[in-house]
Amino acid sequence: MKKILIGGLVGGLLLFAWQTISFAIANLHDKGQAYTPKQDTILQFLNNSGLEEGTYFMPRLQNEGSSEEMEKFMKEVDGKPWAQISYYKAWNLNMGMNMVRGLLANMIIIIGLCWIFAKMTNSSFSTYIIASLIVGIIAFTNGPYTGHIWYPKHDIAAYFMDAIVSWGLVGLWLGWWMNRK
Repeated sequence: MKKILIGGLVGGLLLFAWQTISFAIANLHDKGQAYTPKQDTILQFLNNSGLEEGTYFMPRLQNEGSSEEMEKFMKEVDGKPWAQISYYKAWNLNMGMNMVRGLLANMIIIIGLCWIFAKMTNSSFSTYIIASLIVGIIAFTNGPYTGHIWYPKHDIAAYFMDAIVSWGLVGLWLGWWMNRK
């Protein structure tokens, strides 16, 4: 149990450290959260529009549209601009609590991975690295990439790098830690 807990705590810290580097220090995700000098105008317009908080995809039909209306709509909007907007009426970013929640989530994930690894027999250093990378690729493919298929992300390459680097680091750590006698 000690091996699983320590492996998970350190592995979670490694994931968290890479996320900090990726999003804050190296700013690899800048393309996915880019600055526009028109932000004040856009935010003022959204605020004055009476829009409720939520995430909106535009253009789209109301949910009650028939299949014939949907087909006609799809032809009308083909090749035209579109947007996905997440709108909030107030900036309430609790950076400290969000970081704690992210770190705890990472630790729980890696504790789960360590539990799986502890059940494996006949494992080696390379097995832990490869298995960790596979977990990273699964997480990337099921999350950012699947979303990217439908709604392209400008920072998809950064998400792929995150999966390979962070889960590779976790694999290196666990390959050494889990094999210790």
